[in-house]
Amino acid sequence: MRCPFCRVDNDRVIDSRAGDDGASIRRRRECLACHRRFTTYERIERQPLAVVKKGGDREPFDRDKIRRGLAKACWKRPVSEDEIEGVVAALEAELYGNFESEVPCRVIGERLMELLRTLDQVAYVRFASVYREFKDARDFAFELEPILAEETLAGMGGAQPPQPGPASRT
Repeated sequence: MRCPFCRVDNDRVIDSRAGDDGASIRRRRECLACHRRFTTYERIERQPLAVVKKGGDREPFDRDKIRRGLAKACWKRPVSEDEIEGVVAALEAELYGNFESEVPCRVIGERLMELLRTLDQVAYVRFASVYREFKDARDFAFELEPILAEETLAGMGGAQPPQPGPASRT
């Protein structure tokens, strides 16, 4: 493994750990030339998965592209890199488990929104605004209605909200 700092191919493994629920191995390495440390990951090589875009184009599934998109949505939010990596790993495992060679981008976007909604609501709305191409504030309000309704129900102890209708007579 070449050192990313000095490009010398001489290092030693300091620590190895299972990651992504056993789907990868994280190795902490030290360059024997410059003595700097870096991390590498070892993953199972799978048959490439193609993402079918809205226009019908196909491109290879790129977990780093997913991670970058999530990182943008979670920017300045209390979401750790490990949590983002966990979402990416969960998505990747689902996709490889449910699809053989091609997956529609719609499936990826919708599943990411489900995962983000449970992780951080602000990040979820940020991601949704880009994924669903919000045009104005009404699009934001429409996306927030179910979240606000759930919080209202939770605040009421799960009771049903009052139904509008004619006033009852006593």
